[in-house]
Amino acid sequence: MFVVEGIKMVQELLNSNFPAFKVYTTDLSNLEVEVNNVEIVSTSELRQMSGLKNPNSTIGAFYIPESKAVEFEDWILVLDDIRDPGNLGTIIRLCDWFGIKNLVCSKNTVDCYNPKVLQASMGSITRVNIVYIDLEDFLESVDSPIYGAFMDGNSVYEENLTKGGILVMGNEANGISKKVEKLISSKISIPQFGDDSTESLNVATATAILLNEIRRK
Repeated sequence: MFVVEGIKMVQELLNSNFPAFKVYTTDLSNLEVEVNNVEIVSTSELRQMSGLKNPNSTIGAFYIPESKAVEFEDWILVLDDIRDPGNLGTIIRLCDWFGIKNLVCSKNTVDCYNPKVLQASMGSITRVNIVYIDLEDFLESVDSPIYGAFMDGNSVYEENLTKGGILVMGNEANGISKKVEKLISSKISIPQFGDDSTESLNVATATAILLNEIRRK
């Protein structure tokens, strides 16, 4: 199971196919949908249960659903060892925004049910199929073109992107691993227009730019 905090997040999950174990709230009127397994708690009890400094009125415990098989009709986003919970949560939200239904993660990528990931995803985790898998095995088995984000790749603005494919994003510090790099069919990059001394883009920001360009084309 996993825990989410805040009325908005709990409400999103109650309206999804994620089965609830129990919802704890200080006020039943906060809930817009009927919940069978709900328990009223005091503010002090909620504070003891919460992982936040200033807890919201509602906490929910939900069962982790089974991952579905990855579908190849559209683009698939692949994450190679993303470690920051905020980055993963934002990327899940981006997948939801750009209609990317399948997110494939390496086994070393941060857990998508980490509380910080859930908070950053803002409920989008209910609409994205997230699969943790051995990336080498997965990428070796696919027929789709595999694009990887690199600092020295071809400009994404000049790349003739296919209608469907796989986009691989790498680790925050080290980028795409050497083992996965060998399986990339096209290296793409986001051209830099500013000063050369500028640090590379945050991985979630880079993902947003690349997904926007994929959908634009």
